[in-house]
Amino acid sequence: MDQHAFPNESPEYRKARDELLRAESDLRDQLEAVAELRRKLPPGGEVSEDYVFAERRADGQTCEVRIDELFAPGLDSLLIYGFMYGPKMEDACPMCTSFLDSLNGAAPHLAQRMNIAVCARSPIDRVADFGAKRGWSNLRLISSAKNSFQPDYLAEGADGSQLSMANVFVRRNGAIRHFWGSELLFHPYPSGNSRHVDMFWPLWNILDVTPEGRGSTWYPALDYENR
Repeated sequence: MDQHAFPNESPEYRKARDELLRAESDLRDQLEAVAELRRKLPPGGEVSEDYVFAERRADGQTCEVRIDELFAPGLDSLLIYGFMYGPKMEDACPMCTSFLDSLNGAAPHLAQRMNIAVCARSPIDRVADFGAKRGWSNLRLISSAKNSFQPDYLAEGADGSQLSMANVFVRRNGAIRHFWGSELLFHPYPSGNSRHVDMFWPLWNILDVTPEGRGSTWYPALDYENR
């Protein structure tokens, strides 16, 4: 490895750090190899239903928006994140909320290359009000309360449970097809957190470079004022 050193480090530290650096380099290569496999996926299934969602416009009025209208001109990839905030849930999922807090900050950058929408089962006013409270000014919030999008694309279980599924769709030659879904959700890691959207979520990756790590019991909360 390249010879670099930090002030006052011991030979023991440098030896262990170099070993870790080799592992980090191997991981980087593996991540790129997986990303290449993802990019080479053949066309997925065509979206057969013209899903109609509800959306609240900037003027406060509710309108209908079809899935093809979620694509901006010249941008042919669309990420729809399944926000766990169903009509029977008293509160929104804290984990989803933490993730969307981060995504809201990245959204203006991502909008240069792709489309993003956040879809929940609750009525649109409930979803939009929650988003406004969180300051999600950069996220397009939609409701699937009146269609079957969530269960069709694995963001809702057969019992009505909400699932934090991320799906990517592509528009090709006038057709919309499914490209990728975060099915790692259904292959849980031993810790109980499937880590299926960790690559989108800086929180956990930052914690992983600390000696405390992400821990096994700590999870984000909706509110820290009373903690």
